[in-house]
Amino acid sequence: MQSEELRIGIAERSIEFAVRIVYMVNSLPKTPAGYALASQVVRSGTSIGANLQEAQSAASRKDFIHLVNISLKEARETYYWLTILSRSQLIPSKKLGLLLKENDEIIRILVTILKKSRNNSALLTRNS
Repeated sequence: MQSEELRIGIAERSIEFAVRIVYMVNSLPKTPAGYALASQVVRSGTSIGANLQEAQSAASRKDFIHLVNISLKEARETYYWLTILSRSQLIPSKKLGLLLKENDEIIRILVTILKKSRNNSALLTRNS
């Protein structure tokens, strides 16, 4: 049951995170760098939750693991873009602190879900 609660929690957190990304992107400067970084971070930041939504209807455990892994990759990419935004000072680092923290927590949760899912999958394979 705990794994199910984690999945529900992370699904909602990923939606809230995506909304916060959208708000943050709207405050970026209207410059070539601002537009380019906005495009990248909005794509990866909103993709985390989209892939988790797909994972909820996965056809198999293997499909579920694959989709959660894509979410993890997108979360790590988002962390990269947020770090670039912070270091380039297009947005003050102080304003990005909470987003970076939430991004890190999402990554940690996804890693935990993947580990548990892979362990459960290995147990099922051994018991078959």
